[in-house]
Amino acid sequence: MHDMNRMRILWLVALLMLLAVTAPAGAAESTAVRSPRASVTLISDTDAPMPGQPFRLGLRFRLSPGWHIYWRNSGDAGLPPDFSVTLPAGAQASKIAWPTPERLPEGPLMTYGYTGDVLLAVTITPGAEIGPIEATANWLICEKICVPEEGKFRLALASGPGLPAAETPLFVAAEETVPRLLPGSAQITADGALVIASPDIAQTQPAEAWFFPYDPDRITHSKPQPVAMDADRLTLRLSLAERALEADFAGVLVVSDRAGQRSAFSLTASRPSDIPGVPAMLTVPPSPFSVRLPFAQAALFAFLGGLILNLMPCVFPVLAMKAVSLAGLAGQPRRAARQGAAFYTLGILAAFAILASALLATRQAGGAAGWGFQFQSPAFVAVMAWVFFAVGLNLSGVFQVATRLAGVGQTLVMRGGAVGNFATGLLAALVATPCTAPFMGAAIAAALAASPGVTLAVFLAMGLGLAAPYVALVLIPGLARSLPRPGPWMDLLRQILAFPMYAATIWLVWVVSQLLGPSGVLFVLAGALLIGVAGWALGHAQRASRPGLFHALASLALGIALALLPGLAAQPPEAGRPLAAAGVEAFSPARLAALRAAGSPVFVNMTAAWCITCLVNERIALAPAAVRVAFEERKIVYLKGDWTRQDHAITIFLREHGRDGVPLYVFFPAGLPLGKAGHILPQLLTEGTVLAAIAAN
Repeated sequence: MHDMNRMRILWLVALLMLLAVTAPAGAAESTAVRSPRASVTLISDTDAPMPGQPFRLGLRFRLSPGWHIYWRNSGDAGLPPDFSVTLPAGAQASKIAWPTPERLPEGPLMTYGYTGDVLLAVTITPGAEIGPIEATANWLICEKICVPEEGKFRLALASGPGLPAAETPLFVAAEETVPRLLPGSAQITADGALVIASPDIAQTQPAEAWFFPYDPDRITHSKPQPVAMDADRLTLRLSLAERALEADFAGVLVVSDRAGQRSAFSLTASRPSDIPGVPAMLTVPPSPFSVRLPFAQAALFAFLGGLILNLMPCVFPVLAMKAVSLAGLAGQPRRAARQGAAFYTLGILAAFAILASALLATRQAGGAAGWGFQFQSPAFVAVMAWVFFAVGLNLSGVFQVATRLAGVGQTLVMRGGAVGNFATGLLAALVATPCTAPFMGAAIAAALAASPGVTLAVFLAMGLGLAAPYVALVLIPGLARSLPRPGPWMDLLRQILAFPMYAATIWLVWVVSQLLGPSGVLFVLAGALLIGVAGWALGHAQRASRPGLFHALASLALGIALALLPGLAAQPPEAGRPLAAAGVEAFSPARLAALRAAGSPVFVNMTAAWCITCLVNERIALAPAAVRVAFEERKIVYLKGDWTRQDHAITIFLREHGRDGVPLYVFFPAGLPLGKAGHILPQLLTEGTVLAAIAAN
């Protein structure tokens, strides 16, 4: 469709140029106002307008390289051009048809404007008389410095048949850059989510998008605008100004596809006060957990949360690996055991430091990252699935991973040593992040609201809590001596503990299916097959007298598996996870606000496919018949937010309730005033907990 339109425009331009050549000579361009920075003229699309027949007039800027002028909203700095026309009696001029602007960073500021050749056009509707047209203009032109310029222009037009002039193709080209009306709907939420529902935009498969408000006091212009696409709905995350929604929220949306092709649309978004049942500027008040905690309390909560994290389902597969190491502690010298505990702890602390840094960097860039955010990346989940599968093959005896550090021969991950213990700690922390334990929510929220140094310290305290049980077993002699002596039973234990690794692999493949659907599963399983080939070849290499061929085969298989990751990342996301049960609605801020405004009781479940705690809670606490019956009898609306993939609305809801990860369960009783916060349930649910919560409110 776009190609056909482009061909039609090219034919039209060619025809107009032909007509312009055959048209009588006239004065369709004024004398230029020149400076070292620009050449500016007044032009017309005809030099002989017909009385009563509209024609176009425009101020043409030919800007020197590096210089720019500004759009109607100049952004954080600058001024738009001012263009006024003196017309014969009875004539009228329209407003400027502003072309789509560019984003022009100027240090820490963001401005909107134009470079190169720009035409600011107006439509003139003449009266009975046609005569000379005069115009005055002033503009600010900037590079490293800004220079105000001005000019007076005159076109000696005479009445005629209104034939095109040589300048007509410039107006045709300029018209193509003017944003067209958005074919669809747009809504802006109180937390800055600009939600666009438009099939035309969905067809472009936008890789990035930007919103240019007409009013400079609507958003913080220099902030990033993260974009998310879900089916035919585009969500752009804006940083709203203080009173952004007190008047119409209008502007230009520019979307670019992966090839860099831009499309521009003008829109006016519905504000919360324009949506039936949703009060203006509705926000959920912060819960008690979102209040900033003193550093000592935040660190204590983080340590306790990390300690409890050892009991969460997410960490079980890695703890299975440590069980093999613990089985051999009784036969180890105290010094070796202490060294192993130290490197295991260092691995955990390194992982938590990396996670804290990544979270801070993403937040600084304007992203909406939270605890467990890396599991929203299909490539990360695929790599973790392959690592678990490889560990399972190692435990099953398919191969042994041998490495030496400081002259001490040890096996990586499974038999201790500095590298092995460090790697196990690193892996334990990474796979622990799909879960959040009690105390962790308040600690993480407090950490991310504080300075980067405090954030890092709180995350390290959480890592110490995760490492504490293993360190205690190593450092307390009585506990270590109570373990059984090493023996043949350890080989059997190794093989048994391979099955939690395979189970974790299955779970992670299922997570990819929720992120990308069947195509993603195909990529991950193909990679797992290649990992299996690499493990088999490595095992034969360790037993063969001439291992070179097997080593080459293992390296080739591993390389091909890693080469699948870019293809996996390029897969389009699944349209959306189906809701788990009948009677469950998808969460949206507008739906929650409308239900609360109507006085309905609402139960909100924030979950994700990669959160094992969430899945266990849903099965044992939310799925039982007694809970479903209680919801039906009390007419409780069940809203479910799926954070498997990044969702800005859910991220905002989590932060408003003092959380940076899932699960989160909030119950809003019937008739609860909009200024009151809902009741937050524990992160570890039981059927009785849910029934007691809805009965008490």
